Amino acid sequence: MTVQFDKIVPPADGERVLVKDDRIIVPDKPIIPVIEGDGIGPDITRATRRVLDAAVEKAYGGNRKIVWFDIYAGDNALDKYGEVLPEDTINAIQYYHVALKGPLTTPVGGGYRSLNVTMRQRMELYSCVRPVFYFKGVPSPVKHPERMNIVIYRENTEDVYAGIEWPKGSDEVKTVIDFLNKQMGTNIRADSGIGIKPISEFATKRLVRAAIKYAIKRGRKSVTLVHKGNIMKYTEGAFRDWGYEVASDEFGDVTITEQELWDKFDGKVPDGKIVIKDRIADSMLQQILTRTNEYEVVALPNLNGDYLSDACAAQVGGLGMAPGANIGDTVALFEATHGTAPKYANMDMVNPTSLILSGVMMLEHLEWPEPVEIIRSAIEKTIQQKRVTYDLHRLMDGATKLKTSEYASALIENMS
Repeated sequence: MTVQFDKIVPPADGERVLVKDDRIIVPDKPIIPVIEGDGIGPDITRATRRVLDAAVEKAYGGNRKIVWFDIYAGDNALDKYGEVLPEDTINAIQYYHVALKGPLTTPVGGGYRSLNVTMRQRMELYSCVRPVFYFKGVPSPVKHPERMNIVIYRENTEDVYAGIEWPKGSDEVKTVIDFLNKQMGTNIRADSGIGIKPISEFATKRLVRAAIKYAIKRGRKSVTLVHKGNIMKYTEGAFRDWGYEVASDEFGDVTITEQELWDKFDGKVPDGKIVIKDRIADSMLQQILTRTNEYEVVALPNLNGDYLSDACAAQVGGLGMAPGANIGDTVALFEATHGTAPKYANMDMVNPTSLILSGVMMLEHLEWPEPVEIIRSAIEKTIQQKRVTYDLHRLMDGATKLKTSEYASALIENMS
């Protein structure tokens, strides 16, 4: 398989990552496409590349190396291509299978549709994966942030994020309201906007399947289905039911339900078993505060996942400390979980840790564990030295405030 690009040229000194039979095959010099992003994107992406490169060099002494391939989306794509998401970018990510991305602008209200959502849907990146864990020394609003060690699997392609909606007063919304009121017996006001919330058995099961596979591979003890099925019975309630079905039908040898755990095992998890449980979404937002360490892997529909991942991140230092990835069957796109913060653009000021940790997730995906541990240790050491960017500096007594680039240099200095 080959691919032709219009305005970008792949580097000549690397090789392509391959995916075969559900396995990733990684050369010693993988070509990794990278999108700098908008706003603060260039600052944090430069810092991230430096840190990842230094850790790989320290771990492998030049025998392995990331070969970066600059591709374009957002503002810099508009300058180069005259459009915000060119086909070159989609083709490069799909061809090379693994990519890194800085934050992209999402207009509120008008303008173009979210590029993040578009990329997820175009490339079937159906799992938004967000591990949330604590680094000692990071200021936190809770007493025991160290109890947070959760991995969120958020469905990426459906729910209200599918973008199936019509504005108030449009011909389309009038047609939909007229049909629903006359044919389906509803009583929707004429001045309403309408959005459709699809949740399918197919998309639900592939997400929960991925979450359970992750739990098996990483030795996690539970997978929790989070939903609002008490109110939306045929969408979110169905999400819960389909999640239990895939656990029973495909992983019945390694999973048990929470009810079985108490009915048959008096609450003691048998060796080698993963507990499948479910929680109502609003209750879960309480329980991640009050019973944090009872949850390990969580699977949710799209909107619930957005809420929960940000709420969890707040307990460990905020979005600046939270990594993320959008993963499909053959493509994985690793990205910062926060926005573009345009007022800080080109100021060399903001915290790059979210994107750095997303790069760490990328290294884990490539099955390069040594630089993973090097970077995590360096982050914790640097934070305990109180050498941090402005967002953490304002919350820490006696800290030294670093620029984005200086923070990256501090991490590299602390690599061992």
